[in-house]
Amino acid sequence: MTAGHPFDAPLATWIAAEAGVTGARVTRALSGGNANLTLLLDTDDGPLVLRTPPENAISATSHRGIEREATVLRAIQGHVKAPRVVGWCEDVSVIGRPFLLVSHVNGVAITDTLPGPYPDTAASVNRLGEDLIDELAAIHTAPWQSIGLERFGNPENFLQRQITRWRKARAESPVRDLPLLDELAGWLLQHIPASGPVGLVHGDYHLDNTLSHPERPGLAAVIDWELATIGDPLADLGLFLMFWGPRELDPPGFSHIQAVSRREGVLSRRVLAERWGAATGYPLANLDFYLCFAFWRLAAIVEGAYALYCEGKVDSAYARGLEYDVPALLQEAAAAARGDW
Repeated sequence: MTAGHPFDAPLATWIAAEAGVTGARVTRALSGGNANLTLLLDTDDGPLVLRTPPENAISATSHRGIEREATVLRAIQGHVKAPRVVGWCEDVSVIGRPFLLVSHVNGVAITDTLPGPYPDTAASVNRLGEDLIDELAAIHTAPWQSIGLERFGNPENFLQRQITRWRKARAESPVRDLPLLDELAGWLLQHIPASGPVGLVHGDYHLDNTLSHPERPGLAAVIDWELATIGDPLADLGLFLMFWGPRELDPPGFSHIQAVSRREGVLSRRVLAERWGAATGYPLANLDFYLCFAFWRLAAIVEGAYALYCEGKVDSAYARGLEYDVPALLQEAAAAARGDW
């Protein structure tokens, strides 16, 4: 007889008492979400999903991202396609650290291949692209000030703070010569838009952080809300468009994340941007800046992981691949700054 998961007994007790759901037990770990542990639970009422920091979390406040996710998911119910919060537990005596319990969405996470039931065509990809951009518009137009998010995040000087923060981080611990990293930081600081819309932003919106319908092309839910905040929606748009569609640099940085959309016949970035603009009513201004910012910021962040690899602290295919991926991202950031996208 196979032993159950160590979480089974305490979880079953807590879920029965707090949510009125009996028979909870861990079935398996779900893939995705590098920063947190995601577990599929079976219950007498059907599956649920548990999100919690990993056991070896370095920071005592590592659960704050999941707590943030719980706050957003509660607020956006009825406005955005997303899992429903079943419960939030900050009592570490239950499983050893805080956790979030959400409804299970019958969907598939797409990274580098389309699901088997989908026609392997540009039309399938375009249906996904339209659904994704429409849902991004729904996120950005959610009435955040009236659904409990009026004090969530700090939209003031968000772009400047991000550029300054990551420029400083890379300057303090350089492991190789990346002149574009500093040059583009300077360009970005000089071209920050004077003003823009303010709204709920997901913070990490791309195909890999959504669930699609298992049988037909279409969006089922948006997941992984740990980085959500109130800020500039165009930063979210730039991040999504960053990993969309074919372009001259081949292979691109993080090619596996955009393998699905890099095919002939997919909708262009500009077409999707215009669809977003029509849905939100927000002006499509300074897209060169926002696309450059998306590429640059990602490059600046993940260069930190490459530094750990160079120092011998980590060794993985992901970390080794950053030798190419970071310079490639910076090349695309430079192209965006030139308007070449």
